[in-house]
Amino acid sequence: MAVTDPLQLIAGGLATVATSELFDYLLRYVASEEVERIVIGEPRQPNGAPSENLVRVQQFVNRWRKQMPQIPIEYYDERFTSVLAHQAMLAGGLKKKARQDKALVDEISATIILEDYMRSRKL
Repeated sequence: MAVTDPLQLIAGGLATVATSELFDYLLRYVASEEVERIVIGEPRQPNGAPSENLVRVQQFVNRWRKQMPQIPIEYYDERFTSVLAHQAMLAGGLKKKARQDKALVDEISATIILEDYMRSRKL
């Protein structure tokens, strides 16, 4: 997961949460923090076709929209974010062991998705 500052200038990693705990984690988070919207990665294959994970993400989004309609949730293309995360880790000089940490890769990927989303809204 990633968050941005109130002015929506900078995105930063927040946490890595197990899929099974994500919904409850987000409910607790929005109860304690001001949240304008949630941006969720839309899993697609490199050719743009839906990936097998899209159905699970859609189920999560539908559940969120029913329970928390006051906080919109939007999809954003997540293709290649893991590759970009690994490139950022390499550029940052992280050792191989750190680059194999899936939780860190996911957090960096979430940050990239949020940064790209914010950039797309400013165009």
